[in-house]
Amino acid sequence: MSIESINPATGAVLKTFPALSRAAVERRLDLAAEAFRGYRRVPLAHRALCMRKLAWILDDEVEDLATLITLEMGKPLYAARLEIEKCASVCRYYAEHAARILAPEPVQTERNHSYVKWEPLGVVLAVMPWNFPFWQVFRFLAPALMAGNVGVLKHAGNVPQCALAIESLVRRAGFPPGTFQTLLIEVEQVRAVLADERIAAVTVTGSEAAGRAIGEQAGSLVKKAVMELGGSDPFIVMRSADLDLAVETAVRARCVNSGQSCIAAKRFIVDESIYKAFEKRFVKGMEALRMGDPMHEKTDLGPLATVKILEGVEAQVEAAVEAGAVVLTGGSRLHGKGNFFEPTVLVDVPRDAEVYREEIFGPVAMLFKVRNLDEAIELANDTPFGLGASVWTTDPEEQQRLIAELECGGVFVNAMVASDPALPFGGIKRSGYGRELSAAGMREFLNAKTVVIAAEPLGPDPDKEPIVAYEPRETEVE
Repeated sequence: MSIESINPATGAVLKTFPALSRAAVERRLDLAAEAFRGYRRVPLAHRALCMRKLAWILDDEVEDLATLITLEMGKPLYAARLEIEKCASVCRYYAEHAARILAPEPVQTERNHSYVKWEPLGVVLAVMPWNFPFWQVFRFLAPALMAGNVGVLKHAGNVPQCALAIESLVRRAGFPPGTFQTLLIEVEQVRAVLADERIAAVTVTGSEAAGRAIGEQAGSLVKKAVMELGGSDPFIVMRSADLDLAVETAVRARCVNSGQSCIAAKRFIVDESIYKAFEKRFVKGMEALRMGDPMHEKTDLGPLATVKILEGVEAQVEAAVEAGAVVLTGGSRLHGKGNFFEPTVLVDVPRDAEVYREEIFGPVAMLFKVRNLDEAIELANDTPFGLGASVWTTDPEEQQRLIAELECGGVFVNAMVASDPALPFGGIKRSGYGRELSAAGMREFLNAKTVVIAAEPLGPDPDKEPIVAYEPRETEVE
């Protein structure tokens, strides 16, 4: 079995790697388990020193690392640089804030000294996707390593060079051997790794299908799991919105990472009073995007990451048209070299069409007209997903209703949905469970250990009756 790195802009094979044998995986898991026994006792200040060095290396090597991302999965070069810079920022965030997050929390209890102590779980398996090949890993890696856990990474099969580069970065930053390792393995090998008793927990970012399979197995093994899966985020624009800013942001929100983002806006829900103006400007903005070689500085849209993804988006657009949707612009793949798909706008997508309830992982937007806020909220929630929502209104009452009534993990008012190291990231419904980032994300893979230390006995009071032990009657139950 082999794992290929293929340039999605040209179709050229960049490198081929053999998948690790069972024996090689065993050796790496042994090393990880041994590393945890020692690493959990490494002082937090030393972990922070390594984490800051890791951030420094990322900043220093941003051009080389960004180029690797672009070559391997097709992200425009400017966006790849931003991804590396964001990885450095999350390293610095946890280096600075881990002591606060991990500090024992005193709890007031009667006559006792009580507190909650946060302890690492052990070896965590990270199953990560290709669309943000560094950031998706680092938003797990930084809090996990600062907390004293160790990690083994099963990265997406189309970004093996990125996966190996991350392992090298961690090692060069001074973290002990075995603290973070890449497993170049096939999908079929994941089940055996997760079942291994040395694996304490698993985190998954990826498709709903992958989440279901791994979540089911983790549940049967009684192992902690965090799932960050798909999304079909609504972008709601009401009549009081700043229309120019809303349209400009809408185009960026749909086409971030060439449309290959779980938190990209995918359904645009617009008040009927401004719908025509929004539609016209949005279509014009999508048509103005520059698609081409992702290594060029002025390219807005690169290729989709794999041929399979390209064919999937093409099939979804065709299915939407067959169901009655109308294509206002785009709608086709570009034939020739590379996995390119035109920026596309669909209207009149029937709500009973299969594609209406699917996530489209490419630069394809669906527009919907609504009569009022009630209808906007109802339509926004009419999805199996619940990741994020971007809402555009200057009306305080509308803002509060949208914040309260939208079914999702995050609401961004007059702003694009984005992740931030300081804020919990994750969703509800079929977008998954658990959180990444912030204190909440760090504590997903920590044991909240309760500690109660009894106060010193005060001795008998001669002025009081002696205490008689209470014995429960036979009819009482625990």
